[in-house]
Amino acid sequence: MQAFLQPANRFLDEPIGLAARLMLLAAAALLVATYFFPLWNLTMFAPQYPEGLRLDIYSYTLVGGNNGQDVKEINVLNHYIGMQDLVNESFTEFKWMPFVIGALGLLVLRATAHGTVVALVDVTMLFVYFGGFSLWSFGYKLYRYGHDLSPEAAVQVPPFMPPMFGYRQIANFEVHSYPRAASYAMAGVAALLLTALAMTWWQARKRVPPVAADRG
Repeated sequence: MQAFLQPANRFLDEPIGLAARLMLLAAAALLVATYFFPLWNLTMFAPQYPEGLRLDIYSYTLVGGNNGQDVKEINVLNHYIGMQDLVNESFTEFKWMPFVIGALGLLVLRATAHGTVVALVDVTMLFVYFGGFSLWSFGYKLYRYGHDLSPEAAVQVPPFMPPMFGYRQIANFEVHSYPRAASYAMAGVAALLLTALAMTWWQARKRVPPVAADRG
């Protein structure tokens, strides 16, 4: 065990290079961008709505198309089938997600300034966990909205799962759900962090060959 831990600890104490630090700065900039662009978009088409009803989901709010009128129209339709209204208060994610994104941005800047592998590993693992949990939370919220239907609704429909990604036919509506700019920015952050970590590991291997490290 000690023979394994010593090389691992040496690697964690390794400095990260200039290229990796520049990648971290780019990742921090992408995190800032997530505050200005939507994470996801849902668009609903039906014969009575040929132009579609649009809903953009930001990390902190819902924004409907047509100057916000689409959200009101969607809630009217939801009322008929017993779905809960789409309101910011129902999304606890809006309370913690902006804070977590900001905290991750600070940790990315800390890793840039601290300049060691251990700081880079910490923020990368936290970001991957945050991304995975956020996707699960989004999917779970969609599931609950489609399954917690009021038994007293004017129109009774079987429980359903709105699409998380792609297209689905729900009654007479075509529902399309796709990531938007902020989600692509988040994916870019993950790619930059993982690339910086892989680059640092490769450079460390070239500096200290595995055999030499084991003997140390």
